[in-house]
Amino acid sequence: MKSFNLNIADYDIRFISTGPETNLFLKKKYNHFFSCCGNADITIRVHSGVLKPEEKAVRVFHAPYIKETENKKVKVNDEFWTVYKNKNDILIETILPLGKKNRKASLRVNAGANEWDLYISGADKKKDPLEYPLDGLLLYYLTVRSGDIFIHGSGVSINNRGYLFAGVSGKGKTTIAQLWDKAGALVIHDDRLIIRYINGRFVMFNTPVYNNETPRSSPVDKIFLIDHGTANKIVLTGKSEALSLVMANCIQHLWDPSLIESLTDVLGKLTSGTDTCRLFFKPDESVISYILEEWNSGRME
Repeated sequence: MKSFNLNIADYDIRFISTGPETNLFLKKKYNHFFSCCGNADITIRVHSGVLKPEEKAVRVFHAPYIKETENKKVKVNDEFWTVYKNKNDILIETILPLGKKNRKASLRVNAGANEWDLYISGADKKKDPLEYPLDGLLLYYLTVRSGDIFIHGSGVSINNRGYLFAGVSGKGKTTIAQLWDKAGALVIHDDRLIIRYINGRFVMFNTPVYNNETPRSSPVDKIFLIDHGTANKIVLTGKSEALSLVMANCIQHLWDPSLIESLTDVLGKLTSGTDTCRLFFKPDESVISYILEEWNSGRME
């Protein structure tokens, strides 16, 4: 392919190959996210090669390559991806660890621009513009550009109500999504969500992680900060506590005060208008009936 459009979380993203010998391809997990070629919110121009930081660019963020194994984080390499800033331009350099060795990519973004540039190294004529970790990096900076939220969380919809369960790795996001799935709920996603304010409501969207995913979304009616417990228990939070707890589960690169301020503003709007509580739960179906009973009793209203 020379070009295509994807619609992810209601962002229309257009990818265009700039080289005559370079074709684009994507993994199967994006098969249901292709969209018609309309007016794109952002266009990504894909080039061969690597774009180096400009001389005046300042390194503002650096991340090592860390893998999670059995809920343990292990550092594999000191080098993974790095962010450079030069005035309004941001350049993200990254290695591409899951393919051939010594391959790199560079993504140049500008929050105020509608066109970004992506450079991918390697002799292969086919380039995957969303090869890990480019998928997460691109989506994160799209949320930054749009004033939206990128969060580690499970989202479900049942009886016209949308529940967001937020938590870091090991807190039970996948477990609780599986329990709701067995109970007949629509699982929006079990790990990575984008939340946007659309038509007066906060709406959560899935992002492509697994094969054969289809676009899913639901308004957010209730937020649960989850953890394992010996019994099912809901603990209500104040608005300030709710904001800080939700923020702790957001995907964020806190190298710029303006990024922190923007995220704080949108999270304040989300948590001030959405009931938020801590949920300690047993990893069985009893937590489902517990939440539904609490809601129906009016104690969660």
